[in-house]
Amino acid sequence: MGRYVYSAVDEHGQVMDVLVSRRRDIAAARRFFAAALDAHGEPGEVVTDRAGALANAIVELKPDAVHNTAQHANNRIECDHGSLKARLRPMRGMKTNQTASVIIRGRAFIQNIRRGHYELGTGSRHDQLRVAAAFDELATTL
Repeated sequence: MGRYVYSAVDEHGQVMDVLVSRRRDIAAARRFFAAALDAHGEPGEVVTDRAGALANAIVELKPDAVHNTAQHANNRIECDHGSLKARLRPMRGMKTNQTASVIIRGRAFIQNIRRGHYELGTGSRHDQLRVAAAFDELATTL
């Protein structure tokens, strides 16, 4: 059974929030946008594909936001989802939404570290302690 991944990415490429859903409907879009707005505040612009459920949820939850559905505007998200699909394909997907959510959130966290959005364990002088601090922070994030 397919799963849909909703991702909130800021203008710097940092993955802010992720939701995994079995359906791509207005209830899932509403749940994702409500959680993203609560956690990260209100954006000035929302970039999505042309899915009707997304547009309806944006109008409902944030009517004054600029909704950009230009053809290439969401390339950053689509590129990320493409690499995610390539990674999950050999694993033959995930059995549950919870498993998929944990894997995808952990992957987003590691990507944010690789892209320089976080500096973990910088207070530690030894490399092993820095790695331990990074894993502690990862565990609290998930």
